[in-house]
Amino acid sequence: MSWFKRKTYPDFYNAYAETFKQQSKVFETTRFVVFDTETTGLQPETDKVLSIGCVVVTNTTIDVADSFECYLNQIQFNADTVQIHGLLKGGKLTKIEERDAIIQFLDYIKNAVLVAHHAAFDIAMINQALKRLDLPKLKNKVVDTGQLYKKTKYVKDQKHYSLDQLCNQFNITMHDRHTASGDAYLTAILFLKCTALLKKKKNRALRLRDF
Repeated sequence: MSWFKRKTYPDFYNAYAETFKQQSKVFETTRFVVFDTETTGLQPETDKVLSIGCVVVTNTTIDVADSFECYLNQIQFNADTVQIHGLLKGGKLTKIEERDAIIQFLDYIKNAVLVAHHAAFDIAMINQALKRLDLPKLKNKVVDTGQLYKKTKYVKDQKHYSLDQLCNQFNITMHDRHTASGDAYLTAILFLKCTALLKKKKNRALRLRDF
């Protein structure tokens, strides 16, 4: 009867999963974690995460004191992407193993709503790292700022909006572009700009189901 046994997971994953038993259902009290990953490439099944950057948004405030950043040891190297993110295989940055990065990331995000620009890619990269650890996918609700921007418009739009394009449209100064923490902060500002427009469009307080 061994096939009936429930799969067991390590304590750090169980602690993460436990946080979903209690979640805020109100926009103003929801903890949004805006995050970004820098990677060796654009193929989640074969490429690896090089760094993760996060910052928290609660209500209409970016809490820079509540942030997270880590750099991962590079088990593979792509010289082409170094020109974008500048992360060398060596260098002076303190780097940690992928398992440790995932442990710290899950402990940081808990049951927060995750926000990212073109979120499907970043989520897929984290999920592949979880898969390598024989763990389930992320349980968090996810908001994509590219899709959120489209919700602020009155016409259907299939256009693909880059972070650069939307930062330029909203006059967001692009400091630290193509660093995980820098892009997370830019995305957090974009998230607040879009939620303000969405709130104005709906002419009422936002609800989580609006995302």
